[in-house]
Amino acid sequence: MRGALLVVGDVVTDVVARHSGPLASGTDTASAIRTLPGGAGANVACWAAHRGCADVRLLGRVGRDGAAWHERELRASGVRPHLVVDPEAATGTVICLVDAADAAERTFLTDSGASLRLNPDDWSPSLLDGVARLHLSGYLFFSEPSRALVTVALDSARARGVPVSVDPASAGFLTGLGVDRFLALAEGVDVLLPSRDEARLLTGLPEPVDAAAKLSRLFPLVVAKQGADGALVARDGVVESRIPAAPATPHDSTGAGDAFTGAFLAALLAGAEAEEAAVEGCGAGALAVGRVGGRPPTAA
Repeated sequence: MRGALLVVGDVVTDVVARHSGPLASGTDTASAIRTLPGGAGANVACWAAHRGCADVRLLGRVGRDGAAWHERELRASGVRPHLVVDPEAATGTVICLVDAADAAERTFLTDSGASLRLNPDDWSPSLLDGVARLHLSGYLFFSEPSRALVTVALDSARARGVPVSVDPASAGFLTGLGVDRFLALAEGVDVLLPSRDEARLLTGLPEPVDAAAKLSRLFPLVVAKQGADGALVARDGVVESRIPAAPATPHDSTGAGDAFTGAFLAALLAGAEAEEAAVEGCGAGALAVGRVGGRPPTAA
């Protein structure tokens, strides 16, 4: 399958703080702090472009404060941005607390700002012109305006026969939304790309293989990301493939799942089967955890 990838999702500013010891309550904790472009949707788009997709487009919403910077950063990564500038809300900001030891696990403090104020007025069916795949960031499911946009975008994609993928994005936000509500909103999605925790939450099953298999009875293709354990590819209630992780030296796990998703979708667009695409995803995830921030390297 050839054609463009359209990603609809969040564009935020990441403040990444890597600390080498436990957080010290009531006093200072020495950290290395960087301000970087981020957002799950934007990260997916950038990784898809980095992994060879020649036409990647992104629909997102930002505040006036960060619009020009985010547009420059997206273009530098090979993404064609369609950024709606919100007249009231500031650009979303996420503080990423990264434990520099062990697996570089991260904790997020999230102010979604303008990113989840995307709404049906921001959508046009013409956004799908030349598009072979539509990807929706799961964060869109967590506010009323962007949920309404999800419905409109899904209807437009179905009308054109464009397959749709969704990454559930956040186990914490999923809990607040409710599993049944998420699954109802995602009905008709062709590819679901949950993390291990998200798959467990969506099914109530603790074993990753069982969770992936159950989800694949609801969605035609499920690719469950397992972090350092690779990925599971499931169809028709059966896990068909276990994809091993690529070797990695973790520095920051921020955006690793987005990297997987972007590379996976780029590979599908290049004609790869799901298992081959998952191998590409694991490779991108390994590259991502070796970098600080959620984006791939750029030429500049």
